[in-house]
Amino acid sequence: MSDLIHTHVCSNNMAVLGESMPWLESAALTIVLPAGCVWDPVDRLGLANLTCEMAERGAGSRDSRQFLEQLELLGADWSSSVSAAHTSFGAAMPADRLSDVLPLFADLTRRPRLPEEQLEEARQSCLHELHALEDDLAQRVMAALRRHFFPDPWGRLPEGDEAALQTATHGEVREFCQGHYRAGEAILGVAGKIHWTATLEQIESLWGDWDSGSSAPLVTTEPSYGYHHIEHDSAQTHIAVACSAVPFRDPDFYQARGAVGVLSDGMSSRLFTEVREKRGLCYTVSASCHTLRDRGAIFCYAGTTPDRAQETLDVVLAELRRLNAGVQADELRRLKARIKSVLIMQQESSRARSGQIVGSWYHLGRVQSLDEVRQIIDGLTCDSINDYLTRHPLDDFTVVTLGPRPLEVNT
Repeated sequence: MSDLIHTHVCSNNMAVLGESMPWLESAALTIVLPAGCVWDPVDRLGLANLTCEMAERGAGSRDSRQFLEQLELLGADWSSSVSAAHTSFGAAMPADRLSDVLPLFADLTRRPRLPEEQLEEARQSCLHELHALEDDLAQRVMAALRRHFFPDPWGRLPEGDEAALQTATHGEVREFCQGHYRAGEAILGVAGKIHWTATLEQIESLWGDWDSGSSAPLVTTEPSYGYHHIEHDSAQTHIAVACSAVPFRDPDFYQARGAVGVLSDGMSSRLFTEVREKRGLCYTVSASCHTLRDRGAIFCYAGTTPDRAQETLDVVLAELRRLNAGVQADELRRLKARIKSVLIMQQESSRARSGQIVGSWYHLGRVQSLDEVRQIIDGLTCDSINDYLTRHPLDDFTVVTLGPRPLEVNT
């Protein structure tokens, strides 16, 4: 491991990670809590998102306005989000302000005020997010694909359900917070121009006596693979396709990433060239790797007109299958150049790295350095990717379409 990367697990099982980036003048932190939407009760979908919204409305001795004003005075650009597994809070700031921002985030995660008088405002904010998702038809079809392809509750979207959000109570928000905002399985990552020893000492003083807590095992259901159509009177048809791939923790992940990169990274990629440029079938098309802790997927999206939808789907599936025949040297050369460019940019972002080291720990149980990733990318060859595709061919597609009429899926 690089001597710039630091790891520590507190006695309460909270992981603390750091990456020193002394060439920067910024610092960033990311903390994830085991409070994702997989823990929403089945009749309260969206509760994790509502709890996150409420947690931002004041913490510790500060009300909502005072909390936000203090972050602004410290020059902290902060954010929050809810995913399937986690509720995440993060911030980037001038490096010399990290020690002042950390206590605010300790209050946010450990002592949110959850003001009951602001529950309706928080509820409306979450409902706006849900309605925005429903109005964005591309996001809507991809959300449906995720629900069908991953087992419930892992296929859920954090926005939840309108009826559940409308009836969620303040007591349920507080109960969710008490049960899931806890040290056990929490991960805190800091990156940038940091002094690790002093920062770790401060983190231990702020979070070290936080209760570990515990969680009940999740009960999962089987995915609903196959073809699904969402009827919608629209001048567009939205197409979403998924097939299995290895998860991030699998040693072959970057082989899969290389294959998908040939398929979809950049304007010289196969999908862009074959589906959009040569045939003019759609206005957008893309594919990407998605990963849970123990399973992965390749998700593909195309947006087109109803008259061209069937041909678009046929060509997209044909290109996915054609990838099984292997990649070419010139394709891999262009892909490596693009990925290395992204890695260089990540070296200049403390915020990006704080999130990446947290994600690396969650999936791998260790921190993967950018140098390690670069060496893996350098080691990709056509033979190694093609061997992966032989062992993990793209097939057994799950397809979701949204538009005025269903399509035929040629198996």
